[in-house]
Amino acid sequence: MRPALPPPRQALLALAALSLVAGWLAPDFSWPRPRPHLVVVIDITQSMNVVDQPLQAQPGAEPLSRLAAARQALRQGLDRLPCGSRLGWAIFTEYRSYLLLQPVEVCAHRGELRDTLAGVDGRMAWSGGSEVAKGLHSAIDLSRKLPGRPAIVFVTDGHEAPPLNPRHRPRFDDTPGEVPGLIVGVGGNLPAAIPKLDPRGRPLGPWAADEVLQTDPRSRGRGAGVAAELMVEGDGPPAAVGLGATPGSEHLSSLREPYLRLLAGENGLAYHRLRQADELAAAMLSPALAQPVAVPLAGRGLLGALALALLLLRVLPWPALQRRLAGWPDLPIRLRP
Repeated sequence: MRPALPPPRQALLALAALSLVAGWLAPDFSWPRPRPHLVVVIDITQSMNVVDQPLQAQPGAEPLSRLAAARQALRQGLDRLPCGSRLGWAIFTEYRSYLLLQPVEVCAHRGELRDTLAGVDGRMAWSGGSEVAKGLHSAIDLSRKLPGRPAIVFVTDGHEAPPLNPRHRPRFDDTPGEVPGLIVGVGGNLPAAIPKLDPRGRPLGPWAADEVLQTDPRSRGRGAGVAAELMVEGDGPPAAVGLGATPGSEHLSSLREPYLRLLAGENGLAYHRLRQADELAAAMLSPALAQPVAVPLAGRGLLGALALALLLLRVLPWPALQRRLAGWPDLPIRLRP
């Protein structure tokens, strides 16, 4: 003879009471979960002021500058990061990356992160140079010096100014993939004029061809011992062929995507082209950019929810349920009201 089970309503009431007691006694606990840990480096050099980005613009609205489009997409990416994620901001100008805000937990500091991002502006730059490769390696070095070695997200159009000579590219001793990260390319496919701005950000018209270096400085030659004599490199292309340079048109700018893909491959980074803000947000959530974080779980809340569910089960129509189950001949246990 099978032992008689307690009536279901009494059993559920007892289990609900035990859940409430356990919830009152049990502290909250944490569980390791992967969460993004990032430093986002934003290119603020002058080519990022080119207006060629229709990113999520409303019908009939004016296109955005590359920098404004990057800020818009990063704002949405920030809002989609789950609690426990850590994010910091940095800028790139001239040949270095500079930290603005060390990575902080996003839910506790979302307001500060939004305000800092909104303040990123081309007026923060103090030089017209844009040595992208050096800026990227500076960002990698910056990450190595930060606690936890966060992944980097380097947002740029890849426009090197002055242009690079492929025979004299910067060389670094970094181990590819030592710091995980993502290069985000922003810009249009067609060359566009680069706006010239005064120190207050007021437009002064576009840069002219004779105001911009059209070839790399090494190819322009260097002074020799005889007056009016120049010494130039012997073999090899005079400009950065294959690196995105356009001799004679360096006052115009487009996305240098092949060059950015080259840099990404050399440094063990992923590459993503900015087209839609939600796509960048998804890229920032990549497991490759995450680190394990102890995420708190509300133990009291879970046990309280269990107690409520048991109390709801207690009010089920048990006699009707018993009649429904009576047709199952192999059921070993019969429910008793």
